[in-house]
Amino acid sequence: MTHYDVIVVGARCAGAPAAMLLARAGYRVLMVERGTFPKDTLSTLYIHQPGVAALARWGLLPAVVATGAPALDNVRYTHGDIRLDGCSWAADGQRAAYAPRRYLLDPILAQGAVDAGVEFRENCSVSDLVFDGDRVVGVRLGSTGAVERATLVVGADGMRSTVAAKAGAPLVVEDPTSTCAYYSYWSGLRPGFRLYDTPGHWVGTVPTNDGATLVAGYLPQDQFHSVRGDALNALLTNVEKTAPELRQEMADGARLERVYGTGDQRNFFRQATGPGWVLVGDAAHHKDSITARGITDGFYQAQLLADCIGDGLHDPDRLRTALDTYAEQRTEALTPEYRATLKTARLDPPAHHLDLLRAIATSGELTDRYFSTLSGVCPIDEFVTPELLDLMEETDMKGTKG
Repeated sequence: MTHYDVIVVGARCAGAPAAMLLARAGYRVLMVERGTFPKDTLSTLYIHQPGVAALARWGLLPAVVATGAPALDNVRYTHGDIRLDGCSWAADGQRAAYAPRRYLLDPILAQGAVDAGVEFRENCSVSDLVFDGDRVVGVRLGSTGAVERATLVVGADGMRSTVAAKAGAPLVVEDPTSTCAYYSYWSGLRPGFRLYDTPGHWVGTVPTNDGATLVAGYLPQDQFHSVRGDALNALLTNVEKTAPELRQEMADGARLERVYGTGDQRNFFRQATGPGWVLVGDAAHHKDSITARGITDGFYQAQLLADCIGDGLHDPDRLRTALDTYAEQRTEALTPEYRATLKTARLDPPAHHLDLLRAIATSGELTDRYFSTLSGVCPIDEFVTPELLDLMEETDMKGTKG
């Protein structure tokens, strides 16, 4: 029986980088994935600038760019007569976002782990954890029942994580689901990352590989059961109500694939760690996809975990402290965006938010600052400044006089 330093369960946007970084730190790592690559998965595809910066730091960005996914260095956000045009600030020199198809991105991440020395087993599920007392000491593989042991088991196996369930990781924060989401891919659309919303509706376009554009529509969760039976019509109707000009582009273009969607967009933080185990990515924290933060947050958690562990994996006291630090910093870093996402997912922006958008739209600098909060480059609590409040008051006074 081989004893690994780390076993990572899940090989997508959190698991593969975590495995890669821990292997680069000198640890013997086994990564298992229940599926086989290349394989698609539900995803908004969008990688915000901090995520792109992580890819560059890890040496994987050239491979992502080589897929042909276009650089997305402009955002257009439209709400009624309010329009914002701009781009997030750069993160470590990376100004563009990217949105590669997942059947292209995930193998790049997994290959990065393999190149770092990770042993990778595809089509290999985990059915249970192995315990020594209350401590996790390995995994039981579902296909064979074989046991593999490790000092640390990393659960990166998604929102419905087997590792979390078997470890008994409780939810420490939970909020109701807010939206259901449907999307497909069209050709012939104007290029550009575009966002549109009206009360009760949200639509986005995300250019991806081979000239295709992902078109996603969000509706309140309570409409899920009424629209799921005719998802295509629900998506087209949503676009028609929210962005009529986009609906015309879609009519002139061509739909390339079937409609994908979900009504199960859970909002939670799980307890992130316990004796011998830790969670990253959607296993640890999940929120509505309307702000497209999943991939970027997965990258962040993988880097944070590796940084916290450092060279202390085999010192029990240092490892315990490292995992506690990881859990604390993860929650502190991701909570503001979690709360902001829940507000967006209500699909009913309050009047003061619209006043804010009108003020922002008068300034290219403020517009870029606003998009920088959406990307995570500008902390949310640093966005509202006295100057912005003064501008909001000035804009409101002009509107009143008008």
